[in-house]
Amino acid sequence: MEHSISGGKAVRRALLTRFHQSDLKAWIYGKASPYRELMAWYRCAMMEVETKFKVMNEELSLRYDRNPIESIKTRLKSPESIVEKLTRKGLPLSPESVEENVSDIAGVRVICSYTSDIYMLSEALLQQDGIELIREKDYIRQPKPNGYRSLHLIVAVPIFLHDQKKMVKVEVQLRTISMDWWASLEHKIRYKKVLPSIAEVERELYECAQLGAELETRMENIQCRVDEYHSANGCHEEGKAWRKTKLPF
Repeated sequence: MEHSISGGKAVRRALLTRFHQSDLKAWIYGKASPYRELMAWYRCAMMEVETKFKVMNEELSLRYDRNPIESIKTRLKSPESIVEKLTRKGLPLSPESVEENVSDIAGVRVICSYTSDIYMLSEALLQQDGIELIREKDYIRQPKPNGYRSLHLIVAVPIFLHDQKKMVKVEVQLRTISMDWWASLEHKIRYKKVLPSIAEVERELYECAQLGAELETRMENIQCRVDEYHSANGCHEEGKAWRKTKLPF
């Protein structure tokens, strides 16, 4: 997901709101090399977090006979988005400013089977050596007013370069299948240019989020009953271990 700092008219348009053409050229060509280096660090940190989750998924699938992670998605914020964010906040456009002020450049989204998996995986990640929690927003225990649910973590991850160790920020989003499905469709619906009766659409979207949460809880309860049956019959004794204590409701 590599981007060139000079790539795209959107970058130039954003920069031209604050710079003359001569200043723009100086910034693009003067900062291109440090910017590429910074993006390489974020790519490494993103891969590091993705690998940690893949290893956890493999280990837990052996222990509990199922995979708690359905899929993992990664993305690196585009130069256009970085410039737009800094410009909107009136912050300097420099690699140093990017590193200090933008915490979601590297993003990892983990899609889980159940809500309990989210808390189990997030706790396991934060217990690993070198991982530092910078900020947490729990939209599962406290959903957004529109119904959005997810667990957001900003963590600092150590990456080891040839001559130094560097801590790099990564945004981690953990969602269940239903949370991700709702968020994806809600985004597509809300970003239509014309919406009929916006209040009614928002109400229905919220109700769909509630229905998704209810169905999700029922499915997890079924999973718990299956695990209890297997446990009673001597199969995979640990199967329901993390679900006993991790549910937020």
